[in-house]
Amino acid sequence: MALSVGDRITCEITRMAHGGEGIGHADDGRVVFVADAFPGDTVDVTLTQVKKKFLRGQSVGVVKPSQLRGPSRCAAADAGAGCCDFHHLREDAELEIKKDILLGQLSRVASPDSLPQVESRTLQPTQGWRTRVRLGVDAQGRAGFRRRGSRDIVAGQPCSQVADGVLDGVVDATSGSFAPGAELVAVRDSQGRRHLAQTAKASRGRRVETVTTTLEGPGEVTEKVGELEFRFPPTAFWQAHVAAPAEYCRVIEQALDGIQGATAWDLYGGVGLFAPVLAKFCEQVVSVDYSDAADTAQPALEGLNVRHLNSRVDGAIAQLPAPDVVVLDPPRTGAGHKVISDVAAAQPRRVVHIGCDPATFSRDLGYWLEAGYSCTEMVLIDAFPGTHHFEVISVFER
Repeated sequence: MALSVGDRITCEITRMAHGGEGIGHADDGRVVFVADAFPGDTVDVTLTQVKKKFLRGQSVGVVKPSQLRGPSRCAAADAGAGCCDFHHLREDAELEIKKDILLGQLSRVASPDSLPQVESRTLQPTQGWRTRVRLGVDAQGRAGFRRRGSRDIVAGQPCSQVADGVLDGVVDATSGSFAPGAELVAVRDSQGRRHLAQTAKASRGRRVETVTTTLEGPGEVTEKVGELEFRFPPTAFWQAHVAAPAEYCRVIEQALDGIQGATAWDLYGGVGLFAPVLAKFCEQVVSVDYSDAADTAQPALEGLNVRHLNSRVDGAIAQLPAPDVVVLDPPRTGAGHKVISDVAAAQPRRVVHIGCDPATFSRDLGYWLEAGYSCTEMVLIDAFPGTHHFEVISVFER
């Protein structure tokens, strides 16, 4: 019998796909991608997509639970929000699952023999780690997380990712508290201050940095990494996990050990988090980012030879002095062929590439190999516990 959207099937999940879905097979042999299902589960699935070569669906019942499955870690996800798609995965199984996903993606572009062994670790804490969050506002003015695969809002439910105090009185606020259709940014900074800012709704896949209304806080966030201080608007990009900025700086500093040079490039540099690390190894640092917040003078960069160029990276490389070292932290879409080819043509001795999506990172790794670079180190950092997301920091050398 032909399958259609809305039909229900039962299948066993054998492995995880990139994107956090479990993989099984239908009776007709087609691959089935199933949300909220893990290896070892047998699940009832309602089909949401039917294609010639694959099916996609949502788990609507666990017939036989996997040993990897545990109690839910997130009330918002239990209510249908897309915040914690690994909320039913046992915490002690999460890192190995993510490593398997990364290795599966890497195998598409490179032989395992050509790559270093992947180190992996989880940042602590594993709950209450997120100090900044963006919420939607529904037609009744209630703030909440977006439903999985939808723009709809799940209001009134807390998320286990979010640090204490960030959302007090926000997700449990009554109707009319916020502007319907807007987005709300909530931040707790290093000084313990909470910031609430309202913005226009972003189009899918894009960030909005312009604050329409400041609801709480002075409008400038202060973040400290060790003794270094950064200041920027609450809507500007900063790593979500409270421990991530210091950990990434530590990994980058270790990766650059032994390098001394004239110039470092800090591509997709944001407000300059990595620039002080780069300044330890090179006489000058050129940071490139098109965000308005990146133009803000930073206390952490005082006295350092750091120059900021407000530009898209792909249009800036030709203007930059030849680098000895390059650090790049592209968005989820990755750096892409043009940027990597242009950077490789400048012949830096060492490159540190930070990837937040295993598929686009693996594609980019293939471009580095094509350009004549070798991957000498690779670290998987689970900076997003309870979700399918993670970061990979890799070192490339000529």
